[in-house]
Amino acid sequence: MSGVNSNDYPSFAAQDVEVIDKSTVFQGFFRVERCQLRHKLYSGGWSSAMVREIFERGHAVAVLPYNPDTDQLVLIEQFRAGAMIDNRSPWLLEIIAGMIDNNQSAEQTARREALEEAGLELGELWPMLSYFSSPGGSTERVQLYLGQLNRPVVPGIYGLTAEHEDIKVQLLSRADALELLAEGKIDNAATVIALQWLSLHLTEVRSAWSNNAVD
Repeated sequence: MSGVNSNDYPSFAAQDVEVIDKSTVFQGFFRVERCQLRHKLYSGGWSSAMVREIFERGHAVAVLPYNPDTDQLVLIEQFRAGAMIDNRSPWLLEIIAGMIDNNQSAEQTARREALEEAGLELGELWPMLSYFSSPGGSTERVQLYLGQLNRPVVPGIYGLTAEHEDIKVQLLSRADALELLAEGKIDNAATVIALQWLSLHLTEVRSAWSNNAVD
């Protein structure tokens, strides 16, 4: 039986890109860089020089709080300016998330955001995976965690007023969350990936965390 050799992917490395010029074209809450670059080609040789704008957003953490004993999880609902399209509601159902500060680790950020956005003090954090959110134009990488939910959840309104946060905490059964996902009512990447990861690893998570596993 043949298998995949991970050493064969990807085909090229960082040194196979040449950055000819780089400059900042916008600096606000986020930063946009304009790069002139070229890279090696699969057919051999190098590409011609090209210009690409890159959104320097920083890196983020997202955490899905889950209680295997009750088979419940926490999602948050909040306004998202980028979702104001196609006459759809820009209030999204999401997992807890935030940008990683320079002086904090990913895990510290996850715990900070859980407290700020949902009033939760989480138990163990289980690293799920990390991924580029939109590598065609952004440097952002997101680290996902599953958070052990072992204390009572108080649904309500949370968030930092200074950051214009108005966040509603929702305690849902895992089955209800998956139903919302199937109906397309959960449609942001981090939440979709986290719920699917939990479904794939549910037996493992219950074995490690649960005192009374749910069938």
